[in-house]
Amino acid sequence: MMTRRSALKAMLAAAGATGATNLLAQSAGTPGGLPKGYSLVWHDEFNVNGRPNPKNWTYEHGFVRNEEFQWYQPQNAFCTDGKLIIESRRQKKLNPNYRKGSKNWRTNRRFAQYTSSSLTTRGIRSWKYGYFVMRGRIDTRPGIWPAWWTLGVSKPWPACGEIDIMEYYAGHVNANVAWEKADGSADWVTTFKPIKDFHDPNWSRKFHLWAMHWTPEFIHLYLDGALLTSVDLSRTHDALHNGFNPFHQPVYMILNQAIGGQSGGNPEQTKFPSRFEVDYVRVYQRPA
Repeated sequence: MMTRRSALKAMLAAAGATGATNLLAQSAGTPGGLPKGYSLVWHDEFNVNGRPNPKNWTYEHGFVRNEEFQWYQPQNAFCTDGKLIIESRRQKKLNPNYRKGSKNWRTNRRFAQYTSSSLTTRGIRSWKYGYFVMRGRIDTRPGIWPAWWTLGVSKPWPACGEIDIMEYYAGHVNANVAWEKADGSADWVTTFKPIKDFHDPNWSRKFHLWAMHWTPEFIHLYLDGALLTSVDLSRTHDALHNGFNPFHQPVYMILNQAIGGQSGGNPEQTKFPSRFEVDYVRVYQRPA
């Protein structure tokens, strides 16, 4: 049975980027409405059951970053009922890269105790400036670390620039922007918003809207229409790379759910599976 929401999403998918613009402006829930002059250039409504669209997404594999506990694999990502599901599982997984006596965290674990997925548009699609919107529902239990974020297409981290449009761990949602300082470390502009401050015991059971408005002058990060973080891009030049500004280059996006690691917390008492659910991801830009 088709619900009103699934019917609307089917209309959006069928209409295409040009025809759907006005309808999306009404449904995207963007703070103050869609910025004037912007139109839809890319979106995934996740309306087809099964694996995510390979024309939009590829995957990270194995142990990737932050000494996290999960093994990333494509099998933990699937679409159903008009949503992308990233499902983290308490699941023992043999590490094929294991080396006895290794001091590297990626190779000194014989097994992973958890599995999850990390989807990325890297090598498939990137964008320079625009309005980015994601409607999702996140698991806020201990040890769970979902994120929707971007990295610049050139230079290693942190010189590439990082934008965490949505990140959650240890009881708070975060909106972060990072770039390289003169000493080679990351310079962070960060907002931590404890979920208890929403005064809503059902907050984690609901879908919410995360958005980024990115221009040559600024980055604004929003949650449910409220501005969380704002960065003036005149201050984000990299002294180690001749004043390179990582936020004046295209970025690719990542959707993932990590477990534990350096920031995620202890998942031992959390019941699995754990799901990060995404209703849609949309990108709007001004015409070139």
